Amino acid sequence: MKKLTYIVLLLLITQVAIAQETTEIVRRAYFKMQGVSQYSQMTMQIMRPRWTRTIQMKFASKGTDYALVLITAPAKEQGQAFLMIKNQLWMYNPSVNSLVKLGPSMMSQGWMGSDYSNDELLNEGAIIKDYDYKILGEETVNGRNCWKIQLIPKPGTNVVWGKQILWIDKKDYLILKDELYDEDGFLVKTQIATDIKNMHGRTIPTKYIILPAEDTENKTIITINDIKFNVKIPNNFFTIQNLRRGMNINFNF
Repeated sequence: MKKLTYIVLLLLITQVAIAQETTEIVRRAYFKMQGVSQYSQMTMQIMRPRWTRTIQMKFASKGTDYALVLITAPAKEQGQAFLMIKNQLWMYNPSVNSLVKLGPSMMSQGWMGSDYSNDELLNEGAIIKDYDYKILGEETVNGRNCWKIQLIPKPGTNVVWGKQILWIDKKDYLILKDELYDEDGFLVKTQIATDIKNMHGRTIPTKYIILPAEDTENKTIITINDIKFNVKIPNNFFTIQNLRRGMNINFNF
């Protein structure tokens, strides 16, 4: 009996250790790209069989609860801004001076008509607070040895995806591939990270390609043009009052 109890305790301790290790892997990968805070300038290309659309934007985030995005081009959308505070999301349209709070049902919709959802752009911190993790094994992605980790939503959390699978590079803790599944377990899209460079003292991917599972001729590409980590952003930056400033939002951190 004592031997059986010892074996059970050993197994439990091992499982807890593995769970803690997996959590640390995901946390390191997230903060490798986000830092304590972040400011970046990005280009998004929405590619369809008959047309391509390009959007320029500025992005700032702090921790896992605050993010703000400003569209700087094209002229038609210039000044539109999006604000995330914890689990709440607002959109401001300067052309009609309209402020709209986006409900949970809109989080899965394509941001600015792209293959990137509102949730993915503004709520990336969900992967470290709303999911449980499990290492499925190891695989190679673009010549880099990766952990293959499954993410399942914690009970009661309000997340878009039924499951995610991440491939995290063992050397630099980079998320090189991300598969996103719906609640029924069907693959919705795949995100692939490429063009690894040193930016602001960190080795990171600078290009993200989003490939829908069904609309195989569609594609969205996000390119990081510039990025700074651990910048000092005041808390009052992430306010509705600042959101309404549109193109006058000050990103000089």
